[in-house]
Amino acid sequence: MSTANRETPPPAASRAGMKKKLPEQFKDYRHVWVFIELERGQVHPVSFELLGEGRKLADKLGVELAAVVLGPPGEATWHAVAEAFAYGADLAYIIEDPLLAHYRNEPFTKAMTDLLNTYKPEILLLGATTLGRDLAGSVATTLLTGLTADCTELDVDADGSLAATRPTFGGSLLCTIYTINHRPQMATVRPRVMAMPQRVDKPVGRVIQHTLAMAEEDVVTKILGFLPDSQSAKANLAYANVVVAGGLGLGAVENLQLVKNLARAIGAEYGCSRPLVQKGWMPADRQIGQTGKTIRPKLYIAIGISGAIQHRVGVEGADLIVAINTDPNAPIFDFAHLGIVIDAIRFLPALTEAFTRRLSPHNRDKLAS
Repeated sequence: MSTANRETPPPAASRAGMKKKLPEQFKDYRHVWVFIELERGQVHPVSFELLGEGRKLADKLGVELAAVVLGPPGEATWHAVAEAFAYGADLAYIIEDPLLAHYRNEPFTKAMTDLLNTYKPEILLLGATTLGRDLAGSVATTLLTGLTADCTELDVDADGSLAATRPTFGGSLLCTIYTINHRPQMATVRPRVMAMPQRVDKPVGRVIQHTLAMAEEDVVTKILGFLPDSQSAKANLAYANVVVAGGLGLGAVENLQLVKNLARAIGAEYGCSRPLVQKGWMPADRQIGQTGKTIRPKLYIAIGISGAIQHRVGVEGADLIVAINTDPNAPIFDFAHLGIVIDAIRFLPALTEAFTRRLSPHNRDKLAS
């Protein structure tokens, strides 16, 4: 049988080719939005970090950067709007309603999806907090759009699409994900992954107010009261200026006391790598890395930590990384600013004693500032 007249099958569509087929109804989606996470009168700092990142994306796209504030009527909600402008927003969308006094999935999802359907942003960024993750998943599911979670890098490519990069395969690889034929393009970013932008006092700019088309009887979840977290004094690693952490190289659980002693001597928070949590040597709120806390301290001292990619993505934003390890070929030396090849069990007591002798309480405060 002759094959001369057979038609050559068309080549598989490339990602770039697929993106050119964006449905007509999505072509008027423009601008970059950042959800301002407001809870009990306080804005989560990740919202300001995302405004800094959103500013870069908006400038590359030549569009406006908008803040989205959902909250109860009152001063705290408007203070959040003012702070959003101070951190770089060009305009703000606000919904004030008593139903938004406490986070509940139904009213927040309704408020956000109504705003998105009405004003059509191209990109929506949210913090990968407990609240932000719940809201982002619900909104993306409602709108049938894509969501890239726990991003470590955001950019726009040559044709203006959001390039959202995140770890995958257990943190062994970084992949860049595109939402090709749906809008808005959504991404969440964990606290401290992005740098905090500079705050600049300026007047409140353009504000667009919207109403929430929902009544209390439409909400299944009811607020009966508020009980503060009994663990409210737990580790605040994400926002510590100095962090000391230990890993499996310490050898035994009792050697973690050496890490804690050093942290106390220099006024630091202490933490650990993932294997120590898996062994039950430290609680999960002390874990640093991809599946733990992301940190951006001025000084990070890693003791007996090999430095696998899962740990690296959680600490590489630190200004100064000091690694102490007996293995000169440990991956952590590839990204640490200063490496010390030595047995930490013998070295730490001497280092702690030296710091204790030289640092007064006043100087410890200066070290962490």
